Amino acid sequence: MEVLRGYSATPDHLKNAAVAIGNFDGVHRGHQAVLAAAQQAASDDGGAAGVMMFEPHPRQFFKPDVPLFRLTPLPLKLELLEAYGLDFAVVLNFDASLSSLTADEFVDRVLVDGLGLGHVIAGYDFHFGKNRQGTPQRLASMGEERGFGVSIVEPVGDGSDHFSSSAIRELLGAGDMAAAAEMLGYWWRLRGEVITGAGRGFDLGFPTANIAAKGELGLAQGIYAVRVYDGDHCLMGAAYYGARPTFGDNEAGVEVFLFDFDGNLYGKEIEIEFIARLRDDESFSGEEDLKAQMSRDCEAARAVLGQVDRDDPMLQFPLGRTLART
Repeated sequence: MEVLRGYSATPDHLKNAAVAIGNFDGVHRGHQAVLAAAQQAASDDGGAAGVMMFEPHPRQFFKPDVPLFRLTPLPLKLELLEAYGLDFAVVLNFDASLSSLTADEFVDRVLVDGLGLGHVIAGYDFHFGKNRQGTPQRLASMGEERGFGVSIVEPVGDGSDHFSSSAIRELLGAGDMAAAAEMLGYWWRLRGEVITGAGRGFDLGFPTANIAAKGELGLAQGIYAVRVYDGDHCLMGAAYYGARPTFGDNEAGVEVFLFDFDGNLYGKEIEIEFIARLRDDESFSGEEDLKAQMSRDCEAARAVLGQVDRDDPMLQFPLGRTLART
């Protein structure tokens, strides 16, 4: 998948493409419907299928002091989009210049003159231009005036619940991993480098991999059953996210104990799939009580992971890897 940083140097072979526009945080099942519509339009028109998104997230630009839990940071988002078979992605720098464009200026400068799009696909709630003055209806009208096609995708969901990034954030904040996965279409995952920790897990007999998680993490604190990917190897384990109240720490962190693993992960980037939350975070009176609970947590995690079917349809998505279990 080609990645364009900006809209001013679009190669000829990507002109007249069908492009889905949005933030696509999480690339959830609602987003997937928009992407599918872009691919269908590209197939009908004989052109390329792409996606256009904004970085940083517009909410981070307008409210830099308000933390935003991003479901999929840009590198992971691009991998998800590539896994869906898109031909290219356009990443626009969302800055003061871009945010000041009116709806008409955005369409003329970016979509028509810059990218030369043949078809634009957007969700039912997509707004664009200064003060969000551009609506899906206005986009359709402008497309008719300027000669490009427009498709607006209606909301997707189960029953009355629409799939949305905000709803998924709420579910993850409540520790409901199964419901979040149902909206995402895959198990939510966290990627980060393994760094040196305080060594407490080793002293307790449960050596853990500490993860340098980037950005705001709105996950419910507690213990989780997880699958961990080291390259093409899928490992099973129990993860902890919290501020380690037993030891009086103040800053929350992520660490993972891998079952039946004897190796060195320091400095590697790993990916953690959160399958189920086992319990809340809590403080213990001493190390022996903590060790006993950690043993119970590992047993519970093994049981949960053992119940997950080996043919779990979410195992291969989104990265499409052939995984060797260890």
